This record gives sequence, C-alpha cells and structure tokens, in this order.
Amino acid sequence: MNLGTAIDGFLSAVEYEYGYSPQTVRAYRRDLLSFAAYLEASDPESGAETDVSGIGLDALRDWLWSRQEQGLAQSTLARNVATLKSFGKWLEQHRLVAGNPASRLRTPKAPRALPRVLSDDQVSRVLDRAESLARTGDPLAIRDRALLELLYATALRVSEVCGLDLAGLDRVQRTVRVIGKGAKERVVPFGAPAALALEHYLAAARPELLRAAADASGGAGPAHESAAAAVFLSASGARIQAHQIYRLVARALEQEPGSGPRGPHTLRHTAATHLLNGGADLRVVQEMLGHSSLASTQVYTHVSTDRLAQSYRQAHPRA
Repeated sequence: MNLGTAIDGFLSAVEYEYGYSPQTVRAYRRDLLSFAAYLEASDPESGAETDVSGIGLDALRDWLWSRQEQGLAQSTLARNVATLKSFGKWLEQHRLVAGNPASRLRTPKAPRALPRVLSDDQVSRVLDRAESLARTGDPLAIRDRALLELLYATALRVSEVCGLDLAGLDRVQRTVRVIGKGAKERVVPFGAPAALALEHYLAAARPELLRAAADASGGAGPAHESAAAAVFLSASGARIQAHQIYRLVARALEQEPGSGPRGPHTLRHTAATHLLNGGADLRVVQEMLGHSSLASTQVYTHVSTDRLAQSYRQAHPRA
C-alpha cells in the first residue's frame, strides 16, 4: 500500500473506529501530511506513492531531524513522534509492515511550563465585570457571563463547552454531562453562582439568540436542530464555536495583569489550582478534569507549591 492511501486509512480509523477527538485527528493529519511532503521533496519520483513497507527508521529520524532544524518546540516534536508511533502501530496491526518502524523512536522530553493561574481576587474581578455587563440586558453579555461562570466552576475544556447540550445540563442537581477526550463521558458539578448565571442566560438571552438561528434557516434544517440542542449559542444563533469562546475569554482577561495565555484554558488551570489550594483530593480533581493520567493533574500541585514558595520568600524573615 502506498503512503497516501495508508494515511487516509489510518485517519479514517482514528476518527470513526477509535473515536479520537477532532483536535487529535487534525494533529495526526497535519503531521503525516508533513512527513509525506518531506518524503516527496527527498524523492520527487515516489513521494506519497512510496510503499509503506519500504519506509524505515532512518526516514522517520531524518524527518524529525529536519523538524528540529526548523526550530520547532520540543512539545511539537514529541507530538510528531507520538503520531509516527500510532501510525506505525496501525500499519503493523493491519500487516502492512513487518514491524512498527517507529517503535524505536525516542520521545523528546519537553520542559513542563507551569500554567498561568489567576488569583482569587483576579477571578472575582473578571466575574464581577461580566455580571455588570450582563445587567445591561444585552443577550451576548448575559451569555458571556454564564460562560465565564461555568468555565471557572467546572474547569471544562473549550471543546466540551462547545459540545454541551441542554440534555446534558441538570439544573436541579447542578451538574453537566460532557464528552471529553477519547469520547469519555463524565459528570461535573457546578455551584450556585454559575447556576444563577445559567438560569438568567437560559431565560433571558438564549431564546433571543435561538430566534436568530430560526430566522436564518427558516426554522428547519441541521443548523437549526444543532442550535436547538446546544446550551451556548453564537450571535447568529448557531452552536458556539471554539474560536468565539477564545475571543470572549481573552477580552474578559485582558485587564488582568500577568504573563501567559488568556484563553479558556487559563480558567481551567485556575479552577484546578484553586480546588487543590482549598483542600480537594488530587484524585477528585483528576476525575473532574477528565485526565486519564494522574501525572497530568499533578502539574497543579506544582503551581500550588510554587505559589507557596513565593509567599514564603516574601513573608518569612528567614527566607
């Protein structure tokens, strides 16, 4: 089987058979198309027509070396290696190669940067500003307040918020049911402030936004059906998209000092750190975040320890 056909088969398998997230599938596609383009540049006569059985460890290493020479981050290279290993494993399972050619690749260790975390006061200011804007009665301001409250209350990923349906929202028990990475379902609780903001949005803003979707589609069709099921809607009345949430969170955080990203993940990092600072069990936080590995959650203990060390140095006379 040639490389191009094998890549198409692998991407179809991870998307439809294995149920990988759209983000993972996009990353796999980007990496493998880059690898195919590299082979084509190295051997224009073969390129994507290269038989996968002839791709050896040297070719994989050469591509990774070229990526490193471009100055790509260690985290990107680590993802490239993971892509090759998954692709190689799939090839081996389907007996397209005698053995996984990527099995001997070593994953570069990327230095783990501590995530940006807001202080309690900063979160309060962000949410207070959102509440003030919501009092104007503007449907988008009311929606934005509910979104910010829910992001901080639940530490959801942005993709999980985009995919949140009314059927997954339990307003009595104050929980949301979401589909996370690897199509894993989990239930996450939220508190009274988020519940109040959501009730205000669902009663006063969402019906107006949904009317915009009905007007645009004539009240029927897949677009309107998707909007009718979604909790959060865009200005046009469609299901809200990730880039729209990134933009509104960035606006909400732009007045708060501090380096680092200003997207929805900042609120996810902040919520997790504040939970641990408040005494929550690490395993509970792991379940709430939807992490498959406890190591992913432990980074927030480092954030807490780092802040403790800073406070110690500032306050202790013998520091």
